[in-house]
Amino acid sequence: MSESENNSRFNKFEKRRKNTKAISIFLIVGAFLLILLLGIWFFGGGNNETANDSTADDEGNSSDFLITEEDEAESNEDSENNSTKNDATTDEESTEDNEGNEEENDSQENEEEDNTETEAAEPSDDNVAEAYTGNWEPVGTEQEGPHTLNFDNGSKDRIEIKKAASMATGIDENDMVEWWVENNGAQKAIATVSDSVETEVYRVFLSWIDNEGWQPTKVEILIENDKK
Repeated sequence: MSESENNSRFNKFEKRRKNTKAISIFLIVGAFLLILLLGIWFFGGGNNETANDSTADDEGNSSDFLITEEDEAESNEDSENNSTKNDATTDEESTEDNEGNEEENDSQENEEEDNTETEAAEPSDDNVAEAYTGNWEPVGTEQEGPHTLNFDNGSKDRIEIKKAASMATGIDENDMVEWWVENNGAQKAIATVSDSVETEVYRVFLSWIDNEGWQPTKVEILIENDKK
């Protein structure tokens, strides 16, 4: 074989080897680019999803925050309303308690006033519809020393007799009309009284107790006002 033929074969082999090497390099580069693109697509997409999830979480947190603020405002409003209701309830209960205490006190006072034991008595004349005696106490007095009867208007006897008659009959002193006050013996008196509209007319018998005042001893309900 000639040297020229050997060179020709060597050149063909060398050229083929170079072509194979170039193809291999292209294949490697292409594979690398393909892997790079796949990686960018995969990891890039994941980041977008993560970002989207993060955005959704932020929106959710924002929404939760708004709801929390609204709930807190409603809770505060409910608390204020409940506080107002509780205060109103407390005020109502306090008012009811006060009213109850006042009613109880009034009831006790009425019981004390109505604690008088009475029993039927003999009428003094035919003008008496009903007569009774009671365990009334003396009304007290500002008078000192020996007592001298004085039935003049505005005298201490008249003032204290009116108070004693009010206690025995139940007529308020401010609504009482004194028709007559007279002597009934030693340190004794009779007062004829009624309310302002003369619903009932009473004759009250009283005795003076030294240092204690006038004490009612008998009450008569009159058929008609014989001192008018």
